[in-house]
Amino acid sequence: MSKKKYEHLLQPGCIGKTHIKNRMVRMAAHPGFPEYEDGFLQSFYSDLWISFAKGGAGLIGCGVSPAPGVGWSLDTEEQIPRVLEMNKRIHDYGAASYIQLFHVGPWMPAPLTVAASGLSIDEIPLTVQNFPDARSMPVDEIKGIVKQFGAVAERARRAGFDMAEINAGCNHLFATFLSRAWNKREDEYGYATMENRTRFVVELIKEIKAQAGEDFGVIVVSNAAEPGLKDGITAEEGREMATIWEAAGADAIHARVEMYIVRRTPNDSDSTHFPDIAFYPQVSDFAHHCEADTSRHGIGAWIPYAAGIKKAVKIPVIGTGRLDADLGEKLVKQGVIDFVNLNRRMIADHDYANKITEGRLEDIAPCTGCLTCFNNVEAQKQIKCRINASAGKEREYELKPAETKKKVVVVGSGPAGMEAARVAALRGHEVILLEKEHLLGGSLNLAAVVKGTDHEDMTSIIEYLTLQMKKAGVDARLGTEATGDTVAALRPDAIVVAAGGKHNVPKIPGIDGKKVMTGEQLHHRLKSYLRLTGPRLMTKLVKLYLPVGRRVVIIGGTIQGCETAEMLVKRGRQVTIVETGTEIGEGMLWRLVRPQLLHWLEDKGVPMPAEVRLDEITDKGLMITTKEGEKRLLEADTIITALPLSPNTELCEELESVAPEVRCIGDSHEPGLVVDAIAAGAAAGRAI
Repeated sequence: MSKKKYEHLLQPGCIGKTHIKNRMVRMAAHPGFPEYEDGFLQSFYSDLWISFAKGGAGLIGCGVSPAPGVGWSLDTEEQIPRVLEMNKRIHDYGAASYIQLFHVGPWMPAPLTVAASGLSIDEIPLTVQNFPDARSMPVDEIKGIVKQFGAVAERARRAGFDMAEINAGCNHLFATFLSRAWNKREDEYGYATMENRTRFVVELIKEIKAQAGEDFGVIVVSNAAEPGLKDGITAEEGREMATIWEAAGADAIHARVEMYIVRRTPNDSDSTHFPDIAFYPQVSDFAHHCEADTSRHGIGAWIPYAAGIKKAVKIPVIGTGRLDADLGEKLVKQGVIDFVNLNRRMIADHDYANKITEGRLEDIAPCTGCLTCFNNVEAQKQIKCRINASAGKEREYELKPAETKKKVVVVGSGPAGMEAARVAALRGHEVILLEKEHLLGGSLNLAAVVKGTDHEDMTSIIEYLTLQMKKAGVDARLGTEATGDTVAALRPDAIVVAAGGKHNVPKIPGIDGKKVMTGEQLHHRLKSYLRLTGPRLMTKLVKLYLPVGRRVVIIGGTIQGCETAEMLVKRGRQVTIVETGTEIGEGMLWRLVRPQLLHWLEDKGVPMPAEVRLDEITDKGLMITTKEGEKRLLEADTIITALPLSPNTELCEELESVAPEVRCIGDSHEPGLVVDAIAAGAAAGRAI
């Protein structure tokens, strides 16, 4: 069934002389930074890349940079044996591999920042603080990089790679030469002509072929366009560049788009190649004036640009932008693209391609597009995934049978509890899960309703974990409250308590008033609705009806309050957020997601005062004192508390004497995000 459904996706293809067993590829994206760095390939990298090959991907990309402190290099003969061993294992699984050559250029820390041109603070397209420090790369350094990367490609071939990819996308070094917004040079690499702008990359293509061999494949990833950027690459220029890469000897084009949104504060990011973020929280008016396809809330938005390039060249085109197997099959079948980049899908589930091939679609761990993976890498940490706790820990988290089979009781069916139960059962333990409500999911249900399904479909996590627990043999008992007596009656060898945290309610006069809906009250009300509808239908119903007034004040400016505000603004409510702490948006991913939402809320007219004192709730609204000492009445029809949870260890303490092994995890132990809960559940399930 799957082979017929995904007939075109499963067909083999070629890039240059290299055979690719299917059209599902995991293109190079930096997986983060190991704890130590000596320039050699670390097991952290190779384990991750090998896992994609083991999982059925047709082509695996591995990134290498000449710049110190950015990943690893391949600059010496001594590095080859370790890399060769990795590629042997990748090839044993039937996958091809390539090395991506990249130089982050203006993203390097000063004084190493370098670009096509040294621009002033008023000239740079971005507001990131270190960019004005970039110096213009002199011609002798350009020639040196060309020679250096050519030598790396030759070494890469001897290290077992099948081809190389030149990263001329994003706003890295090579891209700054291609875009007239960045390139202000007046020499042979300058902005005046397309020949000059593309010269650096053309020379590099030819040098790779000269040193590594004409039959050593070359892919060029470049910005097919830079929408929103004055003097940025246009779609027409992107197509012209693709024909130039082809004429120079490139064997494939990896077409992506760098979307420039608005000019932001220095610590924010103004551009993104993630289409789902480019159009978050809502599709902007600007999007209707570019070629992006916004019909799927960002998924596949860049494909029209790739389709234009496909018409302009004869070599294969790789499509990207939150694609999945269903959309990929359609696009390959229609001849719109030749290969489908499934980067984040494969981070969430390393076996994505195998499961597609085998027809095990219901077993695919869902990528919800949260961008935790990217955020961690940007913070100079190792990659991390919301749904896949083993990402970046493949060797450490290899699932092994338990040495001693135990009877395990898991209390609570939130993400921590379900993941702990799933993992423990897969290792051979007898697992009983107790949930006092009549549906699984815990706090994920509330998160699913608040977030909706346009950007992050949290219901897919509930559905996935529910099915995987069932397949693993977990005995899930709903409507069963865990107490010392009920758990003791089960005679467990080990107990995992994941019963959730305590709701915080601010102690201010009037908090019990009719206008107030605390987070706890909202949670209980939602549970009563969910018994009748389930979370997926509920996310649709709240678009039609919400039991809140027109004017809403949200107490709490952390992720809980901001995402609640997003939902309410989209439902036409007039919202104000107040925060007693020093900043708004704590808990949100600092890279892209947080600034994107906060700027959107500002644009929608949402006041967000921080460092306020909550004085009193009256019949008219909430009385506050601002940080300047001004007393103000925030008129409201409804006041909602949306505050972080507190630990809830009471049940864990009660159960300590019931079994020799008791673990308290998730919000019960330390409230956090879904990624933290699943990580805690995965660790507990492996530790028993």
